[in-house]
Amino acid sequence: MHPESDKPRRRGIYFLPNLFTTAALFAGFYAIIAATQAKFEAAAIAIFVAMVLDGLDGRVARWTNTQSDFGAEYDSLSDMVSFGLAPALVMYEWSLHTLGKLGWMAAFIYAAAAALRLARFNTQVGVADKRYFQGLPSPSAAAIVTGFVWVSYNNELKASTLNFVALLLTVVAGILMVSNVRYHSFKGFDFRSKVPFVVVVAVMLGLAVLNSDPPLVLFALFLIYALSGPVMTLWQLQHKRHLRKGGAPHTTQKDGENHP
Repeated sequence: MHPESDKPRRRGIYFLPNLFTTAALFAGFYAIIAATQAKFEAAAIAIFVAMVLDGLDGRVARWTNTQSDFGAEYDSLSDMVSFGLAPALVMYEWSLHTLGKLGWMAAFIYAAAAALRLARFNTQVGVADKRYFQGLPSPSAAAIVTGFVWVSYNNELKASTLNFVALLLTVVAGILMVSNVRYHSFKGFDFRSKVPFVVVVAVMLGLAVLNSDPPLVLFALFLIYALSGPVMTLWQLQHKRHLRKGGAPHTTQKDGENHP
């Protein structure tokens, strides 16, 4: 028996998916550095790049069958930096600092909400319905906060005049993250399946619209997504109330026969 066989096996990590996670972490860290240097456009772009990379690392892991507990935990920590701390600090450096303590409290509420959102998500993996997210996903919240900064900065709007709007947007984004409002996850979409030709045309038109004004289009898209959750929740509550009041379809009788 060789002595080498008694040695424990070396445990490694999968390189490719964790490479994407590291790149997303770097983008989030760069956004913080850029914000401290008043480079708000670069900071916003970096966070959107982090969103793309964050979406790729999970898909790469599934496509290459390289999922691991380490990768999941590393991805969560990366998300906290890129979509929790970075957006809060970008918004604070751009506008919230003009409100003093109120400003940094709003930034902290957002960052704390992102941490709680990620912790809740990690504890519900394998239990929650994969078709929906409970609470606004942290990347979407980050897109709203930094998208607002990007749009305002590009249009040369004064941060001091929008500080209360920035505060409201930051706090609401944080509250939506820890709420019980459900959002579609779009995880059921299969990118490898065949689609009608009109879908390809729609994608081309979408890219053209995005190219016309990237900051405004991205901000508008994620704002609509953020609003879709409360709207869907209110509609479901109204539908349930309608059913409780006897609004459900019932049978009618005519000439001794039952009709649907």
